[in-house]
Amino acid sequence: MNQLKNLEIKTINHLGIIAGIIDEIGIVEIINEQLGTNPQEIVSPGIVIKATILNGLGFVSQPLSAEYGFLDNCFVV
Repeated sequence: MNQLKNLEIKTINHLGIIAGIIDEIGIVEIINEQLGTNPQEIVSPGIVIKATILNGLGFVSQPLSAEYGFLDNCFVV
């Protein structure tokens, strides 16, 4: 019973699981290797794809494009 005193439970929900799988597979690194990175970029292409995947799976009520300023630097037709 002493072992249960040190037990810590965390809820990571489905987005945490998906983020962990993305990290374990190395998708971010693979995308960055294929597309390359630029020192002027604040966010790498791999991180953008990871955020897009998580956004699509979880934040359906508030997509990234609804964030303040998201479309400021995007070319929108």
